[in-house]
Amino acid sequence: MTAAPVASLSHHSLLIFLLQVTVLLCLALGLGRLAIRLGLPSVVGELLAGVVVGPSLLGAVASEFSGWLLPAEPDQMHLLDALGQIGVILLVGLTGIEMDMRMVRRRGATAARISIAGLVLPVGLGIGAGLFLPESLLADGGDRGEFALFLGVAMGVSAIPVAAKILHDMRLLHRNVGQLILASATVDDAVGWSLLSVVSAMATTGVRGGDIAWPVLSVIGVVAAAFVVGRPLARLAVAAGGLARPSAETADTGGTGSGSGIAVAVVFILAAAAGTHALKLEAILGAFIAGILLGSTPTLDIRRLEPLRLMVMGVLAPIFFASAGLRIDLTALTRPEVALAAVVILGLAILGKFAGAYIGARASRLGHWEALSLGAGLNARGVIEIVVAGTGLRLGVLSTATYTVIVLVAVVTSIMTPPILRATMRRVEQTAEEQLRELDLAGRSVGAPRGLDAEHP
Repeated sequence: MTAAPVASLSHHSLLIFLLQVTVLLCLALGLGRLAIRLGLPSVVGELLAGVVVGPSLLGAVASEFSGWLLPAEPDQMHLLDALGQIGVILLVGLTGIEMDMRMVRRRGATAARISIAGLVLPVGLGIGAGLFLPESLLADGGDRGEFALFLGVAMGVSAIPVAAKILHDMRLLHRNVGQLILASATVDDAVGWSLLSVVSAMATTGVRGGDIAWPVLSVIGVVAAAFVVGRPLARLAVAAGGLARPSAETADTGGTGSGSGIAVAVVFILAAAAGTHALKLEAILGAFIAGILLGSTPTLDIRRLEPLRLMVMGVLAPIFFASAGLRIDLTALTRPEVALAAVVILGLAILGKFAGAYIGARASRLGHWEALSLGAGLNARGVIEIVVAGTGLRLGVLSTATYTVIVLVAVVTSIMTPPILRATMRRVEQTAEEQLRELDLAGRSVGAPRGLDAEHP
């Protein structure tokens, strides 16, 4: 007996989907550019695009039109979610590709001390807060332990894309402070993605001993497989896709990748994401590892992936952030317990990241203002915390109110990073100049001020 063909997408569903993408993308691009003009990360404006058409604004002032454009039908919203998931998977993959793992290895010991302290303290504070927050902030039927673990992971991560953009704009990307911020954030995020996968698996399968051991062993197995099998596959993908740097015998194409080469990179990232998702880990963990494998391939010419980066950063990522903004309900902040929780979580998130990074930096014999600069750079949560919050909401661990609070923390910490980093770096430079002046007055011809930027006055 032949199975009946699957019915195609209805005319109305396709129309609504196309209108949703058009409206969200237009608003995301417009508000993203406005945010950049105001000196803010573009992700702030892209999130606000979803807030504008979500329950916080459009849903409150024009509920009928909002209900037509964004119907409360799972099948309809799943179309938008699927497009957003493709966007965030490729965004995380590109983040992995653009990581400088040689820098991480070069700064390994110092970065490890800073990242461990800057991860353990905010994660611990987040877990502690999750254990004592009011019951009304938990999702219906949610487990208190899973909620606390998710909150801890959300408060512990840093955002490499946001930090890199801020450092680039401030011309600190190639300074020692900037390199150490990125190296520490890389370690933070690698551990953070692993923790997210473990906590997500626990939320899916339970918190029994065997169920906890499986995701932990799965993460270890995925990392081991990446080293043993992933590396040769990444080299093969780079060669097969024509993504390698041109040799002396090969004509340079000007650094623009072919469509087939970009498709090979996308397939590699999506396949890795599907692999970790099949293991009941987060798909973004696989995408992150796949990106690192591709980026670590010595022959890769990253310029050939520029069209993919433009498509992801210019179209898919803004759609993801705008769709994430749809789930933000600012009206929840009118409830006293939610507003108080927002203040507490924001304060603990900032305190944990600054104090942790400061302790790790001082343990590495860095100066006071350098340590504060590292704390400022790592405090930017941005993209990564939004992904973590979205995962918790999707799994039913976080309520809409808690999701709103966590996204607000991501936005606020990203906004506050540039002015604090600018102020601390000014003091770093002043301290270096004072130390040099003291050496000159003492008539010493040998010696230099201690600190990260001693060779970069």
